[in-house]
Amino acid sequence: MTKSIESLIPDIYALLKDKGGWFNDKLAEAFSTDVGRRLQAQMGGEQKAPRLRLSQMGPRCPCALWHSIHAKDKAEPLPPWAEIKYAYGHILEALAITLAKAAGHEVTGEQDELVLDGIVGHRDCVIDGCTVDVKSASSISFGRFKAGQFQDTFGYLDQLDGYVIASADDPLVRVKRKGYLLVIDKQLGHMCLYPHEVTDERER
Repeated sequence: MTKSIESLIPDIYALLKDKGGWFNDKLAEAFSTDVGRRLQAQMGGEQKAPRLRLSQMGPRCPCALWHSIHAKDKAEPLPPWAEIKYAYGHILEALAITLAKAAGHEVTGEQDELVLDGIVGHRDCVIDGCTVDVKSASSISFGRFKAGQFQDTFGYLDQLDGYVIASADDPLVRVKRKGYLLVIDKQLGHMCLYPHEVTDERER
């Protein structure tokens, strides 16, 4: 039976109560490959020329955004603790996608390249025909997501807008004009889905 994204979190929680050996070699290999790819890109991957990306959409200072593209070599390097913090986020994102697969949900389109108005980005995945972006959050921020009171100071919803609009003609995406943030509490491990209706401003 085809599953719906609305049951994703209960299905993952039910899965984690089961110690029946569901985390098999195939899942372990996919998870380790995904984590390795993400960490290699962060810490030791090929250095690509800076360019504007969909992940940079949101309420950012235009001057800071310009400098992040055109003067990146002048920026202060991240401190070691920040590298660890971002690595932790990558691991949690890979874990969430692996658990969605293990719980029997349809997961496709992982890291597919998307283009919107000439700006390139890579979505996290499509779950049960819905565009999904995975985010880790502090317990305080997670509580706001779960209560539907999230204040988007990071531009997460703008990023999701970009992925949804850029996926409009993608046959993998069956639910149009709506996306989801799959949010993980990085302190306590709770998960929730944050639905978001998307409006394409270009049509106004």
